[in-house]
Amino acid sequence: MPVTRITIQTPGQGLHEITDRVEQAVREAGVADGLATILIQHTSASLTIQENADPSARHDLQTWLSRLVPEHDPHFTHTAEGPDDMPSHIKAALTATSLSVPIMGGKLALGTWQGIYLWEHRRLPQHRRCVVHIA
Repeated sequence: MPVTRITIQTPGQGLHEITDRVEQAVREAGVADGLATILIQHTSASLTIQENADPSARHDLQTWLSRLVPEHDPHFTHTAEGPDDMPSHIKAALTATSLSVPIMGGKLALGTWQGIYLWEHRRLPQHRRCVVHIA
């Protein structure tokens, strides 16, 4: 059962598509039918499957989540790394840190308009690590 580590350099907050990196791991594993499980190894970023055609959907998701969990909340005490510190942890807790996608015919069984995204919750650029397990 192949395991691949991928590193993604994010430019900052937002949804950053990583479908191609996961597809590459599936191709290299040579698995025709199975399951790809993706885990992000961080507590201030997450993963999601989302529309990959219209960027306004990703923008609206980012805007909505930022309104739901705003920075500078006076109740937050975990702020050592700045005003986006605790909000990024809450956003990761509300979303997903792992995804499972079936593999059919050697390809991810994503829908026509679906892509796999790393959802960066920190404002500054980050180096993010994901583990992809193919079974």
